Amino acid sequence: MINDVQERRKHTDIWVYSIRILTLLSWLLFIIALITSYFAAPEKDYGYLRFQNIAVREFWLVPLTGYLSILLWLSALMSYISLLINKYRSRRKTDNKRFNLLLLFVISVAWITYILLHIVERAN
Repeated sequence: MINDVQERRKHTDIWVYSIRILTLLSWLLFIIALITSYFAAPEKDYGYLRFQNIAVREFWLVPLTGYLSILLWLSALMSYISLLINKYRSRRKTDNKRFNLLLLFVISVAWITYILLHIVERAN
């Protein structure tokens, strides 16, 4: 089957540009959150470090964890807004489904939940 439907759109509108900008910003915030988590997370306790009696940090750094949660919430919020705009904007079957935004939203919320559970676990 060949799709012979005539494309009637003349140019992209402001909603498509807003989805693109929000998508780029949310992925950028997610990458910054990855870098922040590298410095905020507890360090790995390798056997060599124990053998050399090198001190290893076994707790999350609270100030960086606060920044990390803010970055993740903003990333999840922007991806959710983009998904909402895309839902109400796209009317054709051939429009982009934006599965990458759905994946980003799910990963961000899961990561926030993981961090909050581990901080509460360490506090008790």
